[in-house]
Amino acid sequence: GAGSTALWLGTPAQAQLLGAGLNELLGKASDSALDKLAVPGAFYADPAVRIAVPLLGRGAGKTLGSLLARGQSAGLTDGLTRKLNDAAGLAAKEAKPIFRAAISRLSLKDVPGIVQQSDGASQYLRTSAAPELNGKLRPLIDSALGQVGAFKLLDDLTRSVKLTSVAGLSRDKLGASVTDQALNGIFK
Repeated sequence: GAGSTALWLGTPAQAQLLGAGLNELLGKASDSALDKLAVPGAFYADPAVRIAVPLLGRGAGKTLGSLLARGQSAGLTDGLTRKLNDAAGLAAKEAKPIFRAAISRLSLKDVPGIVQQSDGASQYLRTSAAPELNGKLRPLIDSALGQVGAFKLLDDLTRSVKLTSVAGLSRDKLGASVTDQALNGIFK
């Protein structure tokens, strides 16, 4: 309960000092992660966070998956995949203030959950700020997708491969998928 949390954190002054130190540590860690992912090509180069062309919609079954897999192995969708990852990198560069704001809302009651779990900081950010981060990151992703030419490439792909439109692969779904995948990569 609350009493055991206060006891674990020590005196109120010690708890406040721990919270401030944790806030600074999390801020530096999130800045570092975002800086690494903002380097051109970083998302694409790391298989653990690489963003893939999404398979969306009811028509995105084995047939489209097979076509995209063959297209990717032949290098046909690589341009789109690289552009999706470039867009995520551009958004990561702009996301620092969003993450810093989420970290600044850290309260003393959050500290035990953060320090007692190996992924406590990521879990804290996911639960306390994911909807806000998603809402603020999505416009950055959409802007970056336009900037790197991913939307144009998707439009070209949709015109030449009708299955992409049947599968529901649209600008909106692409933006939502890249945002989700980028957040997962950042949290990872």
